[in-house]
Amino acid sequence: MRKTSKDHVEPEHPAKKRNWRNAGASPVTARRKSPKRQESFAAGVGRGMRRAARTAREVARRYGTPIYVWENGKVVAKDPNDDAK
Repeated sequence: MRKTSKDHVEPEHPAKKRNWRNAGASPVTARRKSPKRQESFAAGVGRGMRRAARTAREVARRYGTPIYVWENGKVVAKDPNDDAK
């Protein structure tokens, strides 16, 4: 430590200053995410469509509304409580 005046003491280097708030605490380290396998765009689209269809069936069951699907060139209203997809 270096004295600059009668009452003031200046630290030698800023890096040597101790932070007393975090005294004894271990350093925070970032967690690594496990590497995910890259999927193709088409696979992601298919997964998203299945998820959207599942959500649509859940909402239709909850509110008692039909699900509209395309069958044999026509739009058909289906009961959401039927197990057939």
